[in-house]
Amino acid sequence: MELRHIRYFLAVVEEGSFTKAAEMLCIAQPPLSRQIRDLEEELNTKLFVRKARGLTLTESGERFLQYARRIKQLSDQSVEDIINMKDGLTGRLYLATVEGRAPELLATWISDFKKDNPLVEYEVWNGNSDDVIKRVHSGLNEIGIITLPYDEEGLDGRLIYKEPWVAIIPKDHPLSKTKEDFIELEKLAPYDLIIPSRRSRRKEIENWFAPLGLEPKIVCRIAHMLNAYELTAKGLGIAIYPASAAKYVSTDVVVKRITKPSVYASYVLVRSNTKDLSMAARQFWDCVCAKYEECGSDSV
Repeated sequence: MELRHIRYFLAVVEEGSFTKAAEMLCIAQPPLSRQIRDLEEELNTKLFVRKARGLTLTESGERFLQYARRIKQLSDQSVEDIINMKDGLTGRLYLATVEGRAPELLATWISDFKKDNPLVEYEVWNGNSDDVIKRVHSGLNEIGIITLPYDEEGLDGRLIYKEPWVAIIPKDHPLSKTKEDFIELEKLAPYDLIIPSRRSRRKEIENWFAPLGLEPKIVCRIAHMLNAYELTAKGLGIAIYPASAAKYVSTDVVVKRITKPSVYASYVLVRSNTKDLSMAARQFWDCVCAKYEECGSDSV
């Protein structure tokens, strides 16, 4: 078995057909098919089942896929490490992050990391926590920043920041007239609420109200904080978001920290515990974790 067999096999899996894989590899289809047959003969098993709508992996193919990905990753990593010995750390970091305080945290980390590693490039994807987790699991992004809660299975996580939740209130709303910069949770219960769209977030917010014997009136769930601000500014409801959302608001709204109970958004740095990180990602992870250990989870 040679490394090209591994690369050809992975290409067929990723593209879902020999024709598309051959195009991606810039080779003719017959040689590709022959290489896969050679691989199957060496392994003494079929790896693919050909169906009308494309290819599917056999049980042996699924098992071999796990090893193939690890072999390719180790091969790529070895080349990267040797190049880095000569030229300094290179490569591209694939990062994913949620809104709130996470973009500021990430920008600070990249700025610090770039001082010692100027050749590293960055690709940053933004979405909600559920989407970030999916991308980390799939390998599309090596490192992500999410907010609690999350399923820890398959992930290695580090708590790196906490901030209070706030209520973003239209300026003409009765609750905006109080002098305090905080508001008790029970006072929000009678009013229409706008919350983040993450599936687990609604349950979390409902659990805040439950001990008070109250049920929140959730009228809108949205994916992006700027939409929450615009809806709130138009008087369509009170938005509940982490405190960092306040940096985007204007005099059209009033921001008050939620108390009784005080509730917090916790940000977590995550990576897959089943996939090896690239050299650049490993050093970035270690750099951030060291910063967390030195400064604590409540500091940027």
